[in-house]
Amino acid sequence: MKFYPVFRRYIESLLPDVEHIPTERQQVLHVLAEYIADRSQEELPIQLNFICTHNSRRSHISQIWATAAAFYYGIKNIRCYSGGTEATAFNPRAVKAMERAGFWIDNPGGINPHYLVTFAEEGPHIECFSKVYDDPHNPSQHFAAVMTCSDADANCPFIPGATRISVTYEDPKVADDTPLESQRYNERVRQIGAEMFYAMRVSKEITSTVR
Repeated sequence: MKFYPVFRRYIESLLPDVEHIPTERQQVLHVLAEYIADRSQEELPIQLNFICTHNSRRSHISQIWATAAAFYYGIKNIRCYSGGTEATAFNPRAVKAMERAGFWIDNPGGINPHYLVTFAEEGPHIECFSKVYDDPHNPSQHFAAVMTCSDADANCPFIPGATRISVTYEDPKVADDTPLESQRYNERVRQIGAEMFYAMRVSKEITSTVR
């Protein structure tokens, strides 16, 4: 796989983290892994819509990492999306943190930029912009609504057409404009990266065992 060099080195440093995810988080992630494996075994499209309140931080980070992890493990027929209960913009602090992890991100400018994210030669190009979860850009049926924040989870009691899965994260926004800002964003990027790699690896293992 021809990952960009900085991203490849980041992945090499991240993989040991995958082996040390706490048991309680593993149990949460197994729900997502089993959903992916079930769809894969039936050769059905795998659509994951990561949802947080403003579609500005955790949902985008999760969407991008899930795409990268699926690519790494060779999981086919998977598409990852993101949305919110309201639209704002992909937060520049989160964008910078993803760039520090080795992702290449093109910013076309504007109030709500349609960022283009890549991580490998001949890899997928991920379009990231803030939108509500039921935006026409996102799937409307046969998808998993992966709730990445507790507020969105509480305020979206029903999402039509979806299998609901909760994989929530602490918002790095709590450290905005403080000396800990970069550290908190880096921590959340790394946590989500490790957990998406874990979920994709487990789904691959489940599928291989059944077949």
